[in-house]
Amino acid sequence: MRHDGQLARAKGQLLALMQEAYQWRDHVALLCFAGDVVELRLPPRRASAWNDDWVAPIAAGGGTPLALGVQRAQQLLAKHETRQRWLWLLTDGRSNESPARPAAADVACVMDFERARTPLHRARQLAAQWDARYFSA
Repeated sequence: MRHDGQLARAKGQLLALMQEAYQWRDHVALLCFAGDVVELRLPPRRASAWNDDWVAPIAAGGGTPLALGVQRAQQLLAKHETRQRWLWLLTDGRSNESPARPAAADVACVMDFERARTPLHRARQLAAQWDARYFSA
């Protein structure tokens, strides 16, 4: 997602989602994955105010360990059964992996940031496979 401003657009959308969670006093967690690393950037907690300085260090590139990221999301979601659990996946769909939808996600949303000349539509396919809400960024 580091090409054509996709990462900047994804960060802007992330800030918007976090702002909405803050306004609703929801609980949030944030997993970031790129290369071969899945990082828990924000452990589960009540949403707070966010700003550009907070999202600036989020990087992209080097492949996407999608299955590992989704597995980690499943683990986090499974620990919080008392609330409705939403999973938002912001992706450019450039992963060859097609993991199953985390069973602990009550609602799943896939936001597609693909901007290729020849689109692969993998994010759309994953959303259909997951019976998730699909958004084109």
